[in-house]
Amino acid sequence: MLALRLARATHPLVLLRRLLVSAASAGVGFLLLCTLGYAVGHPGGSALRLLWCVVPLAATVYFAVAVARTDPSTRPRTGLSAVGLGPARLAAIAAVSTLVSCTLGSAVALLVYLRLRGDISGLPFDGAAAGLLTADQPMPLAGALTLLAVLPVTASAAAGIALRPRTPRPGDESDPVRPEEPAPAPSGLPWGFALVAAGLAVETYVSRGRSQAAFPMPGHPEGSPAGVLAGWALTAVGLALAGPGLAHFSGRLLQLARPGAARLLAGRILMTEARRIGRPLGVVCAVASAGIAAGTLYGDRAGPHPFGPLTGLGAALVISCTVATLLTATLESRHARARTTEALLSLGTPATLLRTAATLRAVSLLAVFTPLTLTIAELAALPLR
Repeated sequence: MLALRLARATHPLVLLRRLLVSAASAGVGFLLLCTLGYAVGHPGGSALRLLWCVVPLAATVYFAVAVARTDPSTRPRTGLSAVGLGPARLAAIAAVSTLVSCTLGSAVALLVYLRLRGDISGLPFDGAAAGLLTADQPMPLAGALTLLAVLPVTASAAAGIALRPRTPRPGDESDPVRPEEPAPAPSGLPWGFALVAAGLAVETYVSRGRSQAAFPMPGHPEGSPAGVLAGWALTAVGLALAGPGLAHFSGRLLQLARPGAARLLAGRILMTEARRIGRPLGVVCAVASAGIAAGTLYGDRAGPHPFGPLTGLGAALVISCTVATLLTATLESRHARARTTEALLSLGTPATLLRTAATLRAVSLLAVFTPLTLTIAELAALPLR
């Protein structure tokens, strides 16, 4: 009840983010139900489809956790501990809110799936989706409910773990314009590049001796993408670990060679917020490199492309969730430095200086992450050709 009361008084932008989580959950639930329907009609060929559903599911969980972190109702405030709403209780409220949002999306997915199968009021669209959803086979209700429960339970547990009370790390609440030294550089850069190299090595190893591209999409019968998917997962984790270090490096680049006020301010902000925005940037870099690699592999093929409607839905979910997570982290960073911005404006700092600093931050991040994305995409596609 408390979570529902907090939702009624929530800002519309926060409600929009929760609705986006529900929409992503509905998409993942629909993919899982389609996988279940395919498994009923094709018992031996459903493992590949279920394996690919893990990727959009993980992206949706990642987005749901980011939304829970930026929810104003989960932030500790003065006086809440006195009424029993300490950090642990607020983390539990965030987990319940995430559970409600994801459960709503799963329920919508079930209704849409049953409607398209014709289980509610006949086949719509002249039965155009009957073959895709295996409408001629009965759907096991227990299996459907079990699959639909995976995302809400996983997302709520991840949100509760992410928001659990813990000791703040150095630099988490630091001010980018204070005269003290900025936050220390993140230490995950070597480990991140090591995992990236390991992921590329795994893709190369599993692709040896194959005449065709070893990157089949769901429903494509040739080969098994387990090794390629494992290699890409290692690469994605490595880029997520290396992202904060790369963002910190971008801030240092801005401050080279006698920086002016704009470059100095932009660099200090980047170094301070490297941990907050670096990890989502690394994940977006991984998704972009995988998309470029897949487009390179199948872009010049003369035959039919293995990109069906469900593959397109899964790719759209992964891209939208990772980009939305990055935008959410950017909004969180902007909120974290709101008092600093107000202080600078009250001291007479021109607004154009702040806009210039924001532009310099974006340009610096693009200058570092864009070549890295293109390089990893080329290295990932090379052994799969």
